[in-house]
Amino acid sequence: MLDTFDVSKVLVVAPLRVARDTWPAEVEKWEHLKFLSISVIVGDVKTRIGALNHPSLVYVINRETVKWLVEYYEKNGLRWDFDMVVIDELSSFKNHQSQRFRFLRKIRPFVKRFVGLTGTPTSNGLMDLWAEIGILDGGQRLGKFIGRYREAYFKAGSMNPQTGVVFQYVPRPGAEEQIYEKISDITISMKALDYLNMPECVMASHEVEMSTQEKKLYDMLAKDLLIPLEDGDIDAANAAALSGKLLQMANGAVYDENGTARRIHNHKLEALEDLIEAANGQSVLVAYWFKHDKKRIEEHLTKMGCSPRDIKNSEDIRDWNAGNIPVALIHPASAGHGLNIQQGGHILIWFGLTWSLELYQQTNARLWRQGQTDVVTIHHIITKGTVDEDVMAALEEKDVTQEKLIAAVKARLGR
Repeated sequence: MLDTFDVSKVLVVAPLRVARDTWPAEVEKWEHLKFLSISVIVGDVKTRIGALNHPSLVYVINRETVKWLVEYYEKNGLRWDFDMVVIDELSSFKNHQSQRFRFLRKIRPFVKRFVGLTGTPTSNGLMDLWAEIGILDGGQRLGKFIGRYREAYFKAGSMNPQTGVVFQYVPRPGAEEQIYEKISDITISMKALDYLNMPECVMASHEVEMSTQEKKLYDMLAKDLLIPLEDGDIDAANAAALSGKLLQMANGAVYDENGTARRIHNHKLEALEDLIEAANGQSVLVAYWFKHDKKRIEEHLTKMGCSPRDIKNSEDIRDWNAGNIPVALIHPASAGHGLNIQQGGHILIWFGLTWSLELYQQTNARLWRQGQTDVVTIHHIITKGTVDEDVMAALEEKDVTQEKLIAAVKARLGR
């Protein structure tokens, strides 16, 4: 922008909190960026229009507002004038049927330079790459149609023999190398450990065990897909739903058919309390997955005289980084990408696990990243003899998919 003048106006598309908080903060941090002006297009329509019309070099928008921006230009007869687009977290554009993908591809011919950034390009497999690369190059390398890409590089892994409906595609032999060769001229892969001075990261697991009666309930649901109760059964319609229910039970509570959280045990809460006490006053970040986990954690920690706080907005992030929040709660789906909260602490506790490798890695990267000055410790609270063990094993193997979990559940049923 300021050296070779190849581009004059840049649009950055990022997750909401990253657009609102991280990009403006980073511009202020770095000496070589001090001449860049940045306008953040978030908020209500009036605020967005004001930010869009404010003279700047860089404009940052959240992903959900892409459709609004493209339509705003179209409705007002404006010429698309962003000659460079940067997608922060390109993997969030892996769904070729999403509105954000379709509207961004619409303006692709008018953009000189397109850049995508992601730490997890193929979290669900190589099929993700078609949309991600296609939005960058307009379909030059992997083709303009998902069907042809699928035919060229994949084969049916599992299907319904009666209907011919394919449940899962697997890469053909040599397909991975062919795909990487096709996209090699526009991609660069860099590991933080190879290029940055990264702190040490210590992974630790802590086992808790259900009582005989609690395990009996767990095994009943695993075997019969049903726990009959007087005022609301706990049931699972299929193997996918079952894996979620079993994860809930491993955490200590499970939703019944009426949406009421039924408490099963407090073993993870007690382990969490021990880990927070062992932190000896150092700030701790706790990752939870289910709403009832959050509620139970808040109630339990409040009783022990420690009021946890959810990291949700800019003020929360500032307070955490300033060391003013002893225990913070974070949900991987809402804070998995891009938030710079490494200054506030170096201890992360996974109260409940997720089968999403992408969210798992991205949440860990909130603390284990450049700028972190302490050894990062990531604790996992695992309930022995449950699907927790399967998820943890799959995370360690970096092979977490819905199919993997369903297979794990079925394998447990056969034990």
